Amino acid sequence: MSDKIEKTDEEWRTQLTPEQFRVCREQGTERAFSGEHYANKARGRYTCACCGSELFSSEHKYDSGSGWPSFWQPAAGAPVTNETDRSHGMIRAEVHCDRCGCHLGHVFEDGPQPTGLRYCINSASLSFEPDEG
Repeated sequence: MSDKIEKTDEEWRTQLTPEQFRVCREQGTERAFSGEHYANKARGRYTCACCGSELFSSEHKYDSGSGWPSFWQPAAGAPVTNETDRSHGMIRAEVHCDRCGCHLGHVFEDGPQPTGLRYCINSASLSFEPDEG
């Protein structure tokens, strides 16, 4: 799944809920502690809500207390990229799905070891596929 996906806003709107479109395509943020995946403790993989690419594993998820699903690293080979976000008077690293451009959230350098990173991700940007068995 390395091919880039490009769609018009109209095409994305037919595929996504209004909240997903706001977060994924307009760089929005869901309210803290409101997302469906925040408290999810099931084993499985988190995929991009827009293109289905595997992004994160439950093995790397932890409770950061931030109010959003948090991971200390992306899944192996995941199309997760960062770019500088200078909005809201801050300088942060915004996280995207490199395959479709979906806004996922931000990554901070205050996470647990072994990486020291906290990928703070919007639930609206993710789908969850539980492990079988």
